[in-house]
Amino acid sequence: MENEKKSRAVRFDKYGGIDVLQVVEVDRPVPGKGQVLVKVKAAGINPGEGSIREGKFAEQWPTTFPSGEGSDLAGIVVEIGAGVKNVAAGDEVIGFTDNRASHADYVVADADHVVPRPAKVSWEQAGALFVVGTTAYAAVKAVNLKKGDILVVSGAAGGVGSIVCQLAINAGATVIGLASIPNHQWLSDHGVIPVAYGEGLQAGIHEASGDHVDAFIDTVGNGYVELAIRLGIPVNRINTIIDFAAAQKYGVKTDGNSKAAKAEVLSELAGLIAAGSLEIPIAKTYHLDEVRDAYTELEKGHTHGKIVLVP
Repeated sequence: MENEKKSRAVRFDKYGGIDVLQVVEVDRPVPGKGQVLVKVKAAGINPGEGSIREGKFAEQWPTTFPSGEGSDLAGIVVEIGAGVKNVAAGDEVIGFTDNRASHADYVVADADHVVPRPAKVSWEQAGALFVVGTTAYAAVKAVNLKKGDILVVSGAAGGVGSIVCQLAINAGATVIGLASIPNHQWLSDHGVIPVAYGEGLQAGIHEASGDHVDAFIDTVGNGYVELAIRLGIPVNRINTIIDFAAAQKYGVKTDGNSKAAKAEVLSELAGLIAAGSLEIPIAKTYHLDEVRDAYTELEKGHTHGKIVLVP
């Protein structure tokens, strides 16, 4: 019975590269008032977690060591804390934690941070939904899309970009997706007009758009805000989730995860997946013990879709 009180979790004791990540045995967490304990079935990984681990945000969000990691989660509720009314043990849920803790066998989450998992949403899609889904949702809202608008998306086949494209098409927009050629078929299959990176990019956008673009969502950085400015798009219809220096310089928007990190948004997105109106592409799954391999793959920067950890 003693091992039932233990579980595994990803930890790191100092800032650094992938090699600082360890999977260690920890005491199984206990839910407090208003919280639930979830047995994790899947948890997505995200580039921001690597940046936190490397210390890039040490001034804004300092880390207390030893630190866990991970926000996205999907799993089965195994215990509820005092006062929890909306969730019961045995419920299958999608959710998130603000405590860098979901890369583990068990995670405690606030009861109001979890929503039911629809039967038609796979565990992998459910576990990968929170960060990319809410980021994409906020970015699309930020550029005020209307039916018939033409939107350009950089990184259109990535974790966030692929969802941005689908949400924008659902809103009635025409979407031009900037992506490497191997990802063009997926974009075309999902109603996106693909344009290749590299020489001739701006000309390709002009040709695809008929020389008129209404909005731009940048998920890559590296000059795409400047490209949007050159395309003549108003700054209030340009949103970047990554290039904060350019946003400050030009006055464009930076709406992302924090603008839409709400259970009701998560529920809405899960409903779209269940209805067949949204796909969360899953690139690859890794076991928790393979967390270093998972981040090695992520940091190559060429993955189409999400990488997910499973216990």
